[in-house]
Amino acid sequence: MPGLAADQDTVSLVRRVSRALNRRLTDLVGLLFHHKSAGSLGAVAGFAIAVVFAWKFLRSSPARPRRPPGPKRPLVGPAAPDSAARDAAEPANPGKLTTRQIVVKRLGGCRKVTCQLLGVVFEEITPQELQTHATIRPSVVELLLEIAKYCDLYLMETVLDDKSEENALLALESAGLFKTGGLMKEKVLFCSSEVGRTSFVRQLEADFHIDTSLDIISQLSRFIRCQLFVSSIEGGQLAGNVFNSPSLEQFFS
Repeated sequence: MPGLAADQDTVSLVRRVSRALNRRLTDLVGLLFHHKSAGSLGAVAGFAIAVVFAWKFLRSSPARPRRPPGPKRPLVGPAAPDSAARDAAEPANPGKLTTRQIVVKRLGGCRKVTCQLLGVVFEEITPQELQTHATIRPSVVELLLEIAKYCDLYLMETVLDDKSEENALLALESAGLFKTGGLMKEKVLFCSSEVGRTSFVRQLEADFHIDTSLDIISQLSRFIRCQLFVSSIEGGQLAGNVFNSPSLEQFFS
């Protein structure tokens, strides 16, 4: 190989120079014994030292050439995106979003949601109706399950008695909303007044609240990041962080 031949030539040259210097050093030593004057001795000694250093330098083996660096390993790909980013990605069919993707898009990063039951989740709209029965709107079941998977969801309502609470919990359980683990009975809250419902929302520090009461929406607009006012009648001068929709399912469509 060309590299190996060059190394052999260099070693051969060093050996020839070393032998020549050895002969020269021998001659100088002989000269030193024949001419013992101080000047001659100093000159010869200095020349001998220089020759010795040069000889040692030339005898040192030439540095081996470095091997070219091997190919770099490919970098490990970036970490998998979290579930929120993955769910927000466009579907295979760009003309249709899944329910999960719509939820992520509509909530805009909010991860704690509070939602009224009457008029939003239930067909009933007054506490008096809830005393006798509770009926889940079929179109909101899948939507609530997706919201509960994506974020921390709390349901709440103003009730008149314990029977109303029982009717509400039974309707939610019959619809299968407690089976997935995202929504639990402990996250269904009841109070006796709208003031209590407002207090619940603030204590939970919700990011997104859904309600049919314009008074509650107005009171919370300064403290909650986003709200949805569910009403078929427009809320008039609503705050900039308040959405208006006739129903929950229409907003998430």
